[in-house]
Amino acid sequence: MTNLPKWILLALLAGTASSLAFAQGTHDHGHGGHDQAHDRGHDQGHDHGHAHGPAAGGQLPPVEAEVRRVNTRANTLSARHGDIPNLDMPPMTMTFQVEDPAMLEGLNSGDNVLITVDRIDGAYTVMSIEPAP
Repeated sequence: MTNLPKWILLALLAGTASSLAFAQGTHDHGHGGHDQAHDRGHDQGHDHGHAHGPAAGGQLPPVEAEVRRVNTRANTLSARHGDIPNLDMPPMTMTFQVEDPAMLEGLNSGDNVLITVDRIDGAYTVMSIEPAP
């Protein structure tokens, strides 16, 4: 087998299970059965008509975030973000697709920004980025 300490093996197994669940779209943000019903509304193409919809007035709510990593090759942004109410997502650090790769220009790790996020074709996608006040 292996000589790794038991806690490392358990951490690796937990991370693998979590990654598999996320890749299969079965991850849970602590919303009970909500995610499954929420996801059913997202399985048909473009997701702007999801169950929660944008905030009142058709606008996505701005969310405070700290840039952790910018990947221009993959057009992704890793950020530690606050609550994303339109997606019922609690604060966490995660990687998002970006709608427009040009949004990544000039962003650096540690930058404080306001982002808007929506679920587009099943992917959590940053729709806008601006410097935090």
